[in-house]
Amino acid sequence: MASDNVLAASVVVSSTVKNAKEPWKIVFHVITDRKTYAAMHAWFALYPLSPAIIEVKGVHQFSWLTKDHVPVLEALETHNNILWYYHGDLGVGTNLSDSPRLLASKLQARSPKYISILNHLRIYLPELFPDLKKVIFLDDDVVVQRDLSPLWSIDMKGNVNGAVETCRGEDTWVMSKTFKTYFDFSNPLIANNFDSKKCAWAYGMNIFDLEAWRNSQITKVYHHWVKQNINANLTLWRLGTLPPSLIAFDGHVHPIDPLWHMLGLGYQPKTDIESVKQAAVIHYNGQAKPWLDIAFPELKPFWTKYVDYSNEFIRHCNILES
Repeated sequence: MASDNVLAASVVVSSTVKNAKEPWKIVFHVITDRKTYAAMHAWFALYPLSPAIIEVKGVHQFSWLTKDHVPVLEALETHNNILWYYHGDLGVGTNLSDSPRLLASKLQARSPKYISILNHLRIYLPELFPDLKKVIFLDDDVVVQRDLSPLWSIDMKGNVNGAVETCRGEDTWVMSKTFKTYFDFSNPLIANNFDSKKCAWAYGMNIFDLEAWRNSQITKVYHHWVKQNINANLTLWRLGTLPPSLIAFDGHVHPIDPLWHMLGLGYQPKTDIESVKQAAVIHYNGQAKPWLDIAFPELKPFWTKYVDYSNEFIRHCNILES
């Protein structure tokens, strides 16, 4: 997991360990930025989740992770259009008639987190952990509700990324995502290279076969298309790291059962509660994060049950149980 949110990270780790059948087999790798490193490290030192092992590292501890060696970093840090888009007038593109949630969604799309190195770290997992053969990657806005060990025995059929597809399912709002959802197919560079009807897949709970990844060109392809988008003044896509990843992992994705990863708890106001209860991992992707006041009241308890409200630090965070 890559996160600069100590509280969110603690819930992910706690929920994973508490629902594991064999927690002593779990090694959790948490990567954070320099400013959060001391707090993140201190939290898991003060509140270890034995017998699991939690390792906390800061991006500054990876000496090779600099803009001189990682092309996308230099581009993200120096391109004027990117700096303006994410740090300029965030009110551009909004109007007074926008509903509060639509406004929040538009502002989220302009969040500077999308040019944070933490947001791009997952594309460097093979280099970050050169001795590991396979990992399960979790976003920091998920809750793990089931034992995840069966994921290790899934036959990936030589693919790199085990993920839930998001183009089919009963929830036609959350599970209706194709390449057309994320890319501008009026641009010839996109239209001539990709199929608009191709199924998208979800980031947030992924099985990554790092050995297969190291034998691919995935990271190189990712860099190439991030640069193409920068050269096109961010018009190929706008939001986050999923679009270039959809391209980079194309042909390397193994679909897994949707019950492993349920999405939309941060933007779907009509989420089926029974489906939430059955899912192995629930994902609060969207603007209504469970630690915020705008979280959906009926969905927040699935997250807060893993927050220790007796903790003195938590009590100062003003995070309400319901």
